[in-house]
Amino acid sequence: MRRIVLSVAASAATLSLAGCGVLNATGDSTSASPAKGDDITVGLLLPETTNTRYDKFDYPIIKSKVADLTGKQGKVAYANANADSAKQAGQMQKMIDDKVDVILLDAVDSHAIAGEVQKAKDAGIPVIAYDRLAEGPITAYVSFDNELVGEVQGRSLLDALGSNAGTATKIVMMNGSPTDPNAKQFKQGALSELNGKVTIAASYDTTDWKPENAQANMARAISQLGAGNIAGVYSANDGMAGGVIKALKAAGVTSLPPITGQDAELDAVQRVVAGEQYMSVYKSYPDEAEAAAQMAVSKVQGKDIQFDALTEDKVDSPTTKDIPSKLVQVSALTRKTIKDTVIADGIYTVGEICTPKFKAECNAIGLK
Repeated sequence: MRRIVLSVAASAATLSLAGCGVLNATGDSTSASPAKGDDITVGLLLPETTNTRYDKFDYPIIKSKVADLTGKQGKVAYANANADSAKQAGQMQKMIDDKVDVILLDAVDSHAIAGEVQKAKDAGIPVIAYDRLAEGPITAYVSFDNELVGEVQGRSLLDALGSNAGTATKIVMMNGSPTDPNAKQFKQGALSELNGKVTIAASYDTTDWKPENAQANMARAISQLGAGNIAGVYSANDGMAGGVIKALKAAGVTSLPPITGQDAELDAVQRVVAGEQYMSVYKSYPDEAEAAAQMAVSKVQGKDIQFDALTEDKVDSPTTKDIPSKLVQVSALTRKTIKDTVIADGIYTVGEICTPKFKAECNAIGLK
């Protein structure tokens, strides 16, 4: 649904908001009278725990940034829905009842939560869609360039196939949850690269992004196609890639086909090092999370210039047009780029990646 197209090479380095001076932007205090001081409460609703990024990166980064921006007076009220949309609706209603100042919402089900978004607006609480574009009258949106994520994945899979790529080459697509609008954008981006270049022999929308569901889907694909006839697997994220690999190994596959992923989870990075997973997509969680915190604080405090500087893009949801947005760029993580992505940005150390189990593979690629 996005209305803008950013011209950027898929292999380009991840955009740094700080490098652009945006994260440290300060609105002119005379441009607006702050609605609130530093004693603010930011409600943070995250969707699930299967993906380790939410508790490990998003929440602590947002909490720290809100504290920094408010002289440690601001706080974050945090709730995780564990992939339960009804539970998230209740969590959001509680935040409305508690009269938080602003809500950062990463929706389990972007459509189902629209009613609560409307209730928040009616209560005078702005809602910023975080990572996933929720429906309803949201105030702003911050996420990664999701179609580019799919393009990077699709292009990387073709690179891995090399001369083996062709219209007779069969691949399996393991897409994300049908309730997540990001999954549709990842899929669309991947198909823009893959269509006409390989044969998509089986495609699945994976409920709740769960690795066990991906494993079951992959087992069905293997039964239908035969393990030896699957040249590659498009997996929309790392957790599902792990499920795909389990299914292939259970079928007796010892030489794994190239498999994509997303999120640069530690175990996935280690699988990339070991050659089990071909790639992941590295998304700078600090850039996204810090931008979200900055947007939330500036919105509540009435710093319009600062807010506008952070939301120069525009996107459409099925219910709302021209949503002020920030789309953060991404890059491919392969054996060749681990140093330049997760290690360079301090997400992981070499020691965390190169445990004794992976020491030999790390040495082989110069990761010391």
